[in-house]
Amino acid sequence: MRTLRAKERLPKLRPANTRFDGLYQVPTFAEVLGLVKAKEAETGRRIGIYPEIKHPGWFSAQGIDTASMLLTMLDAAGYREASDPVFIQSFEAGPLEALRKRTKLRLVQLMSSEGGPADRPGTTYAAMAKSTGLKALAAHVDAIGVEATMVVDAQLQPTGLVALAHAAGLKVHTWTLRCENAFLPPALRIGTDPAAHGNCAAAWDALVKAGVDGIFTDNPAQAQAARIAKR
Repeated sequence: MRTLRAKERLPKLRPANTRFDGLYQVPTFAEVLGLVKAKEAETGRRIGIYPEIKHPGWFSAQGIDTASMLLTMLDAAGYREASDPVFIQSFEAGPLEALRKRTKLRLVQLMSSEGGPADRPGTTYAAMAKSTGLKALAAHVDAIGVEATMVVDAQLQPTGLVALAHAAGLKVHTWTLRCENAFLPPALRIGTDPAAHGNCAAAWDALVKAGVDGIFTDNPAQAQAARIAKR
């Protein structure tokens, strides 16, 4: 990983960002933790950490237990309790079930509108997002992290998923709010340029009205402005 350099992954939609391509190394998780601690000391505020265990099944097949590595590093940095500002997320189910037996840190089952956990052939995220599936998830995770289209439909109306999850005792975090027209529903697009910004504030408002507990975004400035406007 240290031989790689960071680059814009959506160059056609965000061409201005390509001027930074190749300038910076991909940071290690240890460096991220160090930055968090430094900024906490500088600002006097707690700063949250939301790491994702990427493709743990594949890494396990290579003899690398990424979940255990993550837990060890978090423990060494003083993150151990459910009250600590940490969420651990994964699209796979098994690693989260295993972690529940080893940590009090909050765990998040990621879901997308299609497919299912790579480590559970035959299981779909759609089934996991139903009432029975959510109740089962609540035995070992604290929240679900779902694609925005699972929370609100094309008309920006709640799908009912948030209510079902809350009834099961789960928080709901949604991903990913992006302001470009290419990522917004037709009703919120402004103009025809896929790279132009649409009505991002309305997208934020729809997710908030649906009752989500957290929102991932690529546009924190616009999201914060929408958040302040609704106070």
